[in-house]
Amino acid sequence: MEAPAAQGPAEPSGPAGASGPADVEITVTSPEQMRELGRRLAKLLRAGDLVMLSGELGAGKTTLTRGLGEGLGVRGAVTSPTFVIARVHPSLGDGPPLVHVDAYRLSGGLDEMEDLDLDVSLSDSVIVVEWGEGKVEELTEDRLRLRIDRAVGDTTDEVRHVTVTGLGERWATADVSVLAG
Repeated sequence: MEAPAAQGPAEPSGPAGASGPADVEITVTSPEQMRELGRRLAKLLRAGDLVMLSGELGAGKTTLTRGLGEGLGVRGAVTSPTFVIARVHPSLGDGPPLVHVDAYRLSGGLDEMEDLDLDVSLSDSVIVVEWGEGKVEELTEDRLRLRIDRAVGDTTDEVRHVTVTGLGERWATADVSVLAG
C-alpha cells in the first residue's frame, strides 16, 4: 500500500504550539490512498474527538471514513449514512466506537443535530460528521476539519487534495503532519 503523498512541505499557518489552526495539505491519488489516509487518521484519534468532513458529492468522505473505521477496528461495514443520518459502529476491541453522521439532509443546524444526541456520544466515541460545517461546531471547540477537493468539473480524475485543520487545545499540540506521510 502506498501512503498518500504530501503536496509540498506541510507548513502550519500559525506559530508552533498556538491554539490557532495549522493546515496540512495532502494529495491523494486513488480511493485506496484515501482509505489509507483514514487508517492513519485513526491512529491520532481517541474517544471524544469530533472530525468534520467537507467536500462535494463523490469527493471521498465516506471512503476516508471507511478507512478510519478499519483503523479503529469497528464492527460493520462503513457506508454512507445519508438516508439514516447516523450509524454507530461499536469497537471490536477496547477502542472507542465510531459514530458516522451525514448532515447533508439536516437543515436545522445544531437544533436538529441535538436530536441525534451527539453531545452524549461525544465523550466516549469518535464522531465523524460529513457535511457538518455550520451545524456541529458548537458541540466542541476541539475538532479536526478535513476538506476534500478535486479538480473542478473533472469527475474522472482520482486526484484529491485534502486539507487537514486542527482546531482547539486538543489539536494545538497534536502532530497532524504525520498524516502527510
